[in-house]
Amino acid sequence: MELRVIEKTDTELRIEIAGEDHTFMNVLKGELLEADGVSAATYNMNPEQSGGQTEPVLSITTENGRDPLDALADGASAVRETTDAFKDAFEAAA
Repeated sequence: MELRVIEKTDTELRIEIAGEDHTFMNVLKGELLEADGVSAATYNMNPEQSGGQTEPVLSITTENGRDPLDALADGASAVRETTDAFKDAFEAAA
């Protein structure tokens, strides 16, 4: 996975996440929307044939002094916790 910061301010972050698709991006976006201090989280992915970017671009907007990079780190940790819990439940059921 390659990350490229496109734009960053005190309250906004736009970052390209190469090699990912809607599956991962929807999960990450969902975790970010649940996080404290995140007022908006979305992503854009244009199909290659449209002439736009082919890699997803995640946009995060924060409030209350929250750094958007910290919000992204927390969102990524939440995704890992969720997948670990699913893996444990799956293994216990097998």
